[in-house]
This record gives sequence, C-alpha cells and structure tokens, in this order.
Amino acid sequence: MTNNISIRAVTPDDAPRLLEIYGYYVERTAISFEYVTPSEMEFRGRIARISEKYPYLAAVSGENIIGYAYAREFVGRAACDWCAEVTVYVAHDCRKSGVGKALYNVLENSLRKMGIINIYASIALPEQEDEYLTRNSAEFHLHMGFEQTAQFHRCGYKFGRWYDLIWVEKFIGQHVQNPPSVRLFKDISSEK
Repeated sequence: MTNNISIRAVTPDDAPRLLEIYGYYVERTAISFEYVTPSEMEFRGRIARISEKYPYLAAVSGENIIGYAYAREFVGRAACDWCAEVTVYVAHDCRKSGVGKALYNVLENSLRKMGIINIYASIALPEQEDEYLTRNSAEFHLHMGFEQTAQFHRCGYKFGRWYDLIWVEKFIGQHVQNPPSVRLFKDISSEK
C-alpha cells in the first residue's frame, strides 16, 4: 500500500478526517487515554498550535487521508529543545500496511533537519492483551528503532480496566557540544 500514498503537511481543514481516524481510537480502544473525541474546533486548534513549530503530516491515498503523524514539544523546558514527542495514527482499516512506517520515516527526516536529536513516544500497554488494547503499538515502535526507557504501571483507567504506559526513545542525531538551535518545521519544509 505504501507505493500508492503521498505524505503532505496537514492543514486545519483536514481536522474532520483526522478526527474520524482518531475518534475510532478514542471511542473503541485504550490506545488513546482520552475518553471523549475532541470537537472539530478543539482539534483544529491542536493542529494549528503544533504546526507553529513541528511537522504535522498526513498520509494520503488518492484523495483520502489514511493516517497522520506529528511531533510536539517534549517537556517544555529550554534544555529539552532538541527533543520531541512523536505520535502516529493510521485509519483502523489500513493498519499493518506500511502507512505508519512511511509517516514516521518522513517525520523523523523532517525532525532531523530541524535539529531534533531525541524523539520519544508514550504508548499504552496492557498487562494482558484484550479487545481494547494489544501490544502492536509497542512492537511497531521497537521495530522502528525505539528503545523502551520507562514503564508506569496501571496509570491509565479506561473501559473499566487499568493499563500501563511506556515511554520509548530513539536518537536521530548526534549529541554535540553547543548544538545549533532547533529550526521551525515551516522553515525547513521549503528547502529542497
């Protein structure tokens, strides 16, 4: 499937389709720890805020968005400017088709060009797989070169069950003395 997709920047007008994708994970899974799917206005605001600095990307097949990925601020302190948290969501009927990998590859390349060195992801993890949560997301991230760095036990409660949360980390750049300042995605996205 990845041969038939293109990756482009998301705009706030993509919010309805992204909400369709995300809503499935909010309402039917424990992958997202949100209980209620955000409103379109809230989601447009999220897209706009994140896009001020970081990449927010869509995978498109034909005219249809089939997945999206973005990066955002990791901790919110100046010493962590070279770090970002990353997230990917793929339409539930397009999972395991290479879309997530394609999105992450473009996302990582963009972050590297910005000057980001460390990327992190938080992932819900079941003690035992159930109808709401499997270990697929954790396995995907490990396959993409992330390493688990932390596990918080029974910290998320959804659908009447407790779930763990793990953090994974990946270095995508070199740790040097006096690293250059991180650039905005919009500034590097126009470069050839």
